[in-house]
Amino acid sequence: MSSLSSSRQEPGVDANSRPRARSWIRRTSLGLAGIVAVVTLWWLVLTLIAGPESLAAQFLPTRAFAALPSLINDDRLFVHIVTSLRRIAVGLAWALLIGVPLGFLLGRLRWLDSALSPTLQFLRMISPLSWMPIAVMSLGVGDRAVYFLLAFAAVWPLAMSTAAGVAQIDRRWLQLGESLAATRSEMLWHVYVPGIAAHVLTGVRLAIGILWIVLVPAEMLGVSAGLGYLILDTRDRLAYSELTAVILVIGVLGFLLDYAARMVYRRFGAGMIPGDD
Repeated sequence: MSSLSSSRQEPGVDANSRPRARSWIRRTSLGLAGIVAVVTLWWLVLTLIAGPESLAAQFLPTRAFAALPSLINDDRLFVHIVTSLRRIAVGLAWALLIGVPLGFLLGRLRWLDSALSPTLQFLRMISPLSWMPIAVMSLGVGDRAVYFLLAFAAVWPLAMSTAAGVAQIDRRWLQLGESLAATRSEMLWHVYVPGIAAHVLTGVRLAIGILWIVLVPAEMLGVSAGLGYLILDTRDRLAYSELTAVILVIGVLGFLLDYAARMVYRRFGAGMIPGDD
């Protein structure tokens, strides 16, 4: 009977695809229901505590959603988004260039980890925003100060994740490479890089979350474009409905960035282990 039932299955159909699809639909439905509940609570609380002409009423979700089309149709919003994403990319790139090699050395050289760990932990616990006055005085007002703050914020999760990945590499792979007289470059690309890839991608996801949080206040350093600048601009114009709409845009973009990082990790990180080649 089992062979008969299996022969009736459509060719190429995965037996687990339908349960996975149902699970995805269920999770998505619950997520959408949660969003609707939060927006409803947001509207209800403001409606109860604020009069129709009060300042708090400007932050109602209905007014924020009504302001979204004008923002979307305005080409300047697209310019602000692109500018902010460019700064995120540059800050993340600098953090990768500094954090991954630093984390590799910390995980590979125990004495270096012991020597630098107290200093790095001290620096890591300082809020990146604390450096804003120093960044402005040293680098001037503009993109360079923003890049510094973003890179400083993102370097720590990348360095720590990379160091953890190096420390957790199976020593048998290292011994096998040494027994086969592998060169340093071969050990690096065929053992270390696959071994730490998942940890680096985890660090990237954490770094993106931190970068997105630091970005908005960092873009209040006298720059003339960006989502943080747009927050200040709408506040100065007393356009509070637009300000709330910009906050929604920031939240949606942050969610999409985190979702993209998760997809990249699931696609590349989980399967990158030494020996797959």
